[in-house]
Amino acid sequence: MPTQSVILLLSGSLRSGSSNETVLRTAQAVAPSGVRTVLYDGLAALPHFNPEDDVDPLPAPVVELRAAIDDADAVLVCTPEYAGTLPGTFKNLLDWTVGGTEICDKPTAWVNAAAPGRGLGAEATLRTVLGYTGADIVEPACVRISVDRDVVGPDGVITDPGAREQLEQVLGLLTGRAAEVERERAGQE
Repeated sequence: MPTQSVILLLSGSLRSGSSNETVLRTAQAVAPSGVRTVLYDGLAALPHFNPEDDVDPLPAPVVELRAAIDDADAVLVCTPEYAGTLPGTFKNLLDWTVGGTEICDKPTAWVNAAAPGRGLGAEATLRTVLGYTGADIVEPACVRISVDRDVVGPDGVITDPGAREQLEQVLGLLTGRAAEVERERAGQE
């Protein structure tokens, strides 16, 4: 594995300044040295999924998504819940990953930023779809961090030390699992 781990950050929200974006921007801010985070910004550009289009040559936004996943050592998702499940645009993103192998065995986790008692439908759907992709779900890194706007600074980053520490731990768990996966692969060669 390279000396610097790369964690791809996927937001399920298109809304600028959403709680989900806030969580992921905070993850960028607290990333320790040796960890590079990449916030994916191509969600809105993805075409509607059609299995007939999941062949070469793929649409350019899909190529970019799959390359971003492939280039990452791990993936961290933060998505809202709409009508008891994932937002359609984010489910569309995940649908585009099913036909590829980039996320297969990739350490993956999510942060639920919904208010207490909310977001469970999105989590359940996310778990199901990631199961189809073969993602390596890192259970201890799947956490809930409610975002109270009173603890978000003018830069759009969470200021609460507890939430920041929790995100640091999530990143540590993901990079730790990514290192394990790399060692396992090296041992098989």
